[in-house]
Amino acid sequence: MARGVTRICLVGATGLVGSALMEQAVGRDDVRIIGVGRREATLPPGARMEMLVGEPIDWPALIRAARAHVLVCALGTTIKAAGSKEQFRAIDHDLVRFSAEAARAAGIGHMIVVSSVEADRASGNFYLSVKGEMEEAVGRLGFDRLDVLRPSLLRGARQEQRALEGAWQAVAPVVDHLALHGRLRRFRSIRARDVARATLGLVRETGQGRFVHDHDALMRAAR
Repeated sequence: MARGVTRICLVGATGLVGSALMEQAVGRDDVRIIGVGRREATLPPGARMEMLVGEPIDWPALIRAARAHVLVCALGTTIKAAGSKEQFRAIDHDLVRFSAEAARAAGIGHMIVVSSVEADRASGNFYLSVKGEMEEAVGRLGFDRLDVLRPSLLRGARQEQRALEGAWQAVAPVVDHLALHGRLRRFRSIRARDVARATLGLVRETGQGRFVHDHDALMRAAR
């Protein structure tokens, strides 16, 4: 069925991808973003959006109030930033699943979630195993359409400083060009704004099922 303005409920608006999504939506009349989070996000100039602020316990009511067609979940942290593996899991698995459950209860049938390249619950890497468990958890909730975004290193200016990641961002384009070809292309870095553009392309998709988007698929969707 044809849709006019697509209403996007964005969880994770203060992060790198969430911020990029808000920026890329400026000037577009076909989408409206409603952010849900613990604190106000810094809105880009010209943004036509609103933030619904509350503690996670309040999010089900806020997500329902967004009256959205699509949930975009860009929540994500690092073990170092979270302070422990337990706190990391609480955000990247539990809070993502909680938001997805709230979206389903609100009648939202389409979810787009930012995960990670190589996400797999059987991985020996804790970060990747949590991401894999998260993908499986939201996949069991019965969304009509679930788009899983699996970028590798994200390039862009973060609010918080990650020294090692900053160094990698500087050399990543060279490594991408020289070393990451064929099956290794999925490990290529990607700009946050390209992930945001891909997201805005995917919010209008109506085909049902679960779709996983690695680097090349994200770049195609961004175009």
